[in-house]
Amino acid sequence: MATDPVLVVHGGAWAIPDNMTEAHRQGVGNALAAGWRVLEGGGSALDAVEEAVVIMEDDETFDAGRGSFLNREGKVQLDALIMDGATLRAGGVGCVERIANPVRAARKILSESPHVYFVAEGAERFAAEHGIPLCRNEDLVIPREVQRLREYQAQPADAAKSDNDLFAPTISHDTVGAVALDCEGNLAAATSTGGTLAKAPGRLGDSSLIGCGCYADNASAAASTTGWGEPIMKLVLAKWAADRVASGSIPDWIAAEAINYLKDRLNGHGGIILLDTNGRFGIAHNTPRMAWAAKTVKQESAGIEWSR
Repeated sequence: MATDPVLVVHGGAWAIPDNMTEAHRQGVGNALAAGWRVLEGGGSALDAVEEAVVIMEDDETFDAGRGSFLNREGKVQLDALIMDGATLRAGGVGCVERIANPVRAARKILSESPHVYFVAEGAERFAAEHGIPLCRNEDLVIPREVQRLREYQAQPADAAKSDNDLFAPTISHDTVGAVALDCEGNLAAATSTGGTLAKAPGRLGDSSLIGCGCYADNASAAASTTGWGEPIMKLVLAKWAADRVASGSIPDWIAAEAINYLKDRLNGHGGIILLDTNGRFGIAHNTPRMAWAAKTVKQESAGIEWSR
């Protein structure tokens, strides 16, 4: 029995400034269009989320791919995960420095490796061996982020720790992600990020960890999160939300409940998109704004959602 496809994407949850809202709106809209072309043509949810995320990795507006935050050594280190709800197969990469589209490498791992996760040089070696071109790390660095890191590191240590907490919602959390339901009734999810500003080299966030920043299971739901990674990891938030959908709850309710749980338990902040096999989806965040877009066969919506 054919299913009506659904696609939901996000481009981060934080205090998106007024002068950046249009770029975010256009960015998530472009990602939605790319993923929808796949679904509209009868393609898989897995292909759809991959193509949607690639668009945002290539868009310097977001903290994924080129234009990502720099770590304290001035390098881009990227993480990504993609997961197939039909088989529970997944592919993830962490701390890669020479892959412009880490979600592509993650997809290769899912499709062509018995393993689930590769990191650093091992991930880059696997990618190169499977036809994904490597780039120089310098190719992923843009002047805006060089200046942002320089300004942050120039602050007094106590000021950096208090007034400009690295994990505060006023500092960008432009992690990107997508969840999709295809015409075969299968779910998929993908999440990609450059992590946090001035992070320690080798730091891994929630985005590329199964059940934390990304999860998909046809028996429950597909989810992608964004925000402060450490609390999201501790709560395994994407899996937590999916499990509650499996118990019969509506994704819209559970998305809001998940973000409340994040706040109440660990004072965390961020956002989540959640989709079930009935095509019902939820979007929630506790940051000032969140960039998102969604499309079904009946309607399309995209924009910057303010906190409710």
